[in-house]
Amino acid sequence: TYATPQDILRRSQDELNRLRELKLTIFYTGLESGDDEILKSIGKGVDSHHVVSAGRRVKGAGITFSVTVILGLGGVARSEQHCLETARVLTEIDPEYVGALTLTLVPGTPLYEQWQGGEFHPVSPFQSLEELKIIVEESHFTNCFFSSMHASNYFSVRGRLPQDKQRMLEELEDILVERDSSHLRPEFLRGL
Repeated sequence: TYATPQDILRRSQDELNRLRELKLTIFYTGLESGDDEILKSIGKGVDSHHVVSAGRRVKGAGITFSVTVILGLGGVARSEQHCLETARVLTEIDPEYVGALTLTLVPGTPLYEQWQGGEFHPVSPFQSLEELKIIVEESHFTNCFFSSMHASNYFSVRGRLPQDKQRMLEELEDILVERDSSHLRPEFLRGL
């Protein structure tokens, strides 16, 4: 089931345990970023500590935890903090699944308006892949299926971490060294 960190934190550990007994097997939750400044700026309503607490409670109940992160969410200005803090939070949570998506600016949203006003500078397609590489490299998991197969991404990698980490990093490094945009998903094929 889909749940926000707030939804999870409103439940006691006993309630989460009971949900597991009733055959609830997975929670899908958006982390988006581990950077508290970014979480505040997008109106997430929680900080990274809350997301970590929610994840630990879900896992403590024996329920699988799947989280999504959004590449490029910090723009150029907060790219490094976004990557490093996201990797830190993912490591603390140690989820069974991580899905990486790439930011898509949607007309009418506050971030789109900030971009139009020159206040937000999105990362380039290759910068989004650099972010993905840093997150994969700096995250440390026990047993996590990590994927960037979503239609919003410019390039897809997937694998089980830590086992496939080196292969995934090599795939990303090859793309980043080549900088051949013909290997990237064209803008018109990207979707939400």
